[in-house]
Order: sequence, then C-alpha cells, then structure tokens
Amino acid sequence: MAVPKRKLSSARKNKRRSNVWKLQAPALMKCPQCGEYKSPHRVCSHCGFYNSRKVVEVKGA
Repeated sequence: MAVPKRKLSSARKNKRRSNVWKLQAPALMKCPQCGEYKSPHRVCSHCGFYNSRKVVEVKGA
C-alpha cells in the first residue's frame, strides 16, 4: 500500500486547499419596478414587488 514517506507541511497542505474556500460576491439584479438592487427570485425589500405583482406592503417607503 502506498504511504507518504514524509509528512506534508502545513503550508503545502494549505496551498492546495486555498481554492476551495474562496468567497463569491452575492448575485444581485435590478428590480424592474424601482431599480434597486435585490437578490434574484426574492421579493424586493424596497417596493414589495415580485414578478411584476405587488406581494408585500412596505412600511415607510
């Protein structure tokens, strides 16, 4: 059975794993009603519209 002859250094191990933990920027799109940025497939928190329909009544807007 194949066994490593020497211990892998932590720097070498971390270098190999560095691409796994990259953060991605959140996906954003403009709301077709008000133009504010929102997450796709979510109700707009600024105007309360989703799929060109008023879904939620927004307070103080």
